[in-house]
Amino acid sequence: MVKRITAWMSGRTPGLRLPWRIFWVALLLRVLYLTLAHTYRINPLGEHFQFGWEAGRIARALSLGHGYADPFGNSFMGHTGPTAWLPPLYPLLIAGVFKLFGIYSPASAWVLLAINSVLSAATAVAIWEIAVRCFSRRNALWSAWIWALYPAAMQYAVRWIWEMTLTTAIFAWVLVLALRMRTINVSDTPTEASNTPQTAQWMLFGWMWGMIALSNSTLLLFLPVCGLWILTGTWKRPHSLRNAVLSSLVFLACLAPWQIRNYQVFHTFIPLRGNLGAEEYMGNGPGSNGFLLTYDHPNVDPIQFRLYASMGEVRYTAMRGELARAYIHAHPGHFVADCLKRIYMFWVGVPKDKPWTIEFPRMPSYSFISFAGLLVLGLGLSRRAPAAGLFAWAFLLLPATYYFVTVGARFRHPLEPLLTILGVYLFQSATPRNGGQVHLQPDGL
Repeated sequence: MVKRITAWMSGRTPGLRLPWRIFWVALLLRVLYLTLAHTYRINPLGEHFQFGWEAGRIARALSLGHGYADPFGNSFMGHTGPTAWLPPLYPLLIAGVFKLFGIYSPASAWVLLAINSVLSAATAVAIWEIAVRCFSRRNALWSAWIWALYPAAMQYAVRWIWEMTLTTAIFAWVLVLALRMRTINVSDTPTEASNTPQTAQWMLFGWMWGMIALSNSTLLLFLPVCGLWILTGTWKRPHSLRNAVLSSLVFLACLAPWQIRNYQVFHTFIPLRGNLGAEEYMGNGPGSNGFLLTYDHPNVDPIQFRLYASMGEVRYTAMRGELARAYIHAHPGHFVADCLKRIYMFWVGVPKDKPWTIEFPRMPSYSFISFAGLLVLGLGLSRRAPAAGLFAWAFLLLPATYYFVTVGARFRHPLEPLLTILGVYLFQSATPRNGGQVHLQPDGL
C-alpha cells in the first residue's frame, strides 16, 4: 500500500508521465512575482488584520499560547475565548509559520505565499492530468500552461493568505485520483483494471476529503457524488465496497479530533465550523443586497464585537441565525432576489470598488471563462465525454451554499481548474471548414 501511495504521489501512473517542467516554471514565476512585487509586505492597518483576517487572528492566539481562539479584535479588546469560526487546517498552518518566522512578520508572509505558490503550481500538474484523461494531450498542455502563466490564475497564491489555494489544489488532485481509480483513458489492460484492488487509493481519497473538510467545508456537498461515481465504476474490483467503507472511516478519523475538541469546549456538536448563523444574517438580514454586510461584522462593528464577546460564539451565532431566518420568512421575495443576484455574480462577476480601468478588463475575463466552461460542459454531457457528469455535479454543488449566504470572486477558485480545461477545449474544438464555417470537433472527447 505504501508503495502504491508513493508511486501515485510521484506521478508514476500507467500510460502517463506528468509534466513537472510546468510545475517548476509555474512555481518560479509565482515566487519571483511575490518577491519582486513585495506582496509579502502586508498592510499593517488594524494590527495586521489583512494578514490572514480571522485565520491570522486565530494563528496569533495559538502562537501566544491562548489556544484556538480570538478570531476578531485587537490587543486592546482582550480575549474573546475559544472559537470554531473557521475550520482548523489553514489557521494551524499559519500558526506553525508564525512559530518559526514570527507573528505577522514579512518573513512569515513570504513563507505562506511561497507555500501557496507551491500548491498553485501543483494544481497546474493536476490540470494537465485531468485534461489528458478526459480530452487530449494538446488540451492538457494548453490548459496547464495557461494556469501556470495567466496572472488571474495565480492572484490568490501570491496575494491572499487564505485557504483558497490550498483547497483548490487538494480538490484538483481529488479529481485526478477519481479519474485514476476509474482508469479513465490510460493504458491499463482490462485484466489489470478489473482485478487490481484499490485499498490504498480509497484510503487516500478519504484522507484528501478530510483535508478539504478541515480547509473549506462547503465543498463537502460534492463528496457523496464523487465517492459514488468512483464506486459505480469500480464495483467489480476486489473488496470495492469494503474499501469505500474504509475510506469513510479515514475521512471520519480526520474530522474526529476537531469535533471532539469542539464538543469539549462548547458542550455542543459543531461538526466543522460554527459561524453559519452569523453569515446568514450578514448575507440575508435587513438591508441585504446580495453581498455580505461587513459593516455588521464583529470585526468592524464594536456593538457586534461586544455582543460576540459577552454571549460567546455559540449563543451569538445561534441568535444571529434565528434573526436571519425570521427576516427571510417575513421577506421571501427579498431573499429570492438576493439569491438570484448571488448566482449572477458567482458566474458573471462580483463588482468591486475599483477604477473602471481595472474593472472593465476584469469583468469580461471573469464572465467569459464561466460561459465558455459551462458551454463546453453542456457539449461534453451531450457527447457523454469521460467524467462530464462528475464535472457537472461539481458545477452544480460547489457554489450552492454561496448562493444562499454570500458571494465572492474567490469562492469560484476551486472550479477554475475545470473552467480552464473546458475553456481551452472550446477554442481547440472549433475549426474552420466549408468556407470558414465553424464546427465542433471531438478532439479526443
